[in-house]
Amino acid sequence: MAHVAPCLLLGQGANPAVLEVSDDADPAALVFALWPKDNSTKVATEVAFPVVFIGGRLLGGLDSLMAMHMAGKLVPVLKQAGALWL
Repeated sequence: MAHVAPCLLLGQGANPAVLEVSDDADPAALVFALWPKDNSTKVATEVAFPVVFIGGRLLGGLDSLMAMHMAGKLVPVLKQAGALWL
């Protein structure tokens, strides 16, 4: 399912950066390393890949991405982050 998130973002016109993670990597440590230090409102206790960041903001996993898309909120977030050329 890791290919679904990039395909959805590409389909919306964004060009996502995709970081591949090895099976023996510590997911929580990777998310902490990528997480902007000023975004402390969410605390990641469990990490499931794919983890989606938009504009440096942690969006969540694939379920959060799909929920935003289905609610019509994904494109505005991508526009606000400067990820779309619209």
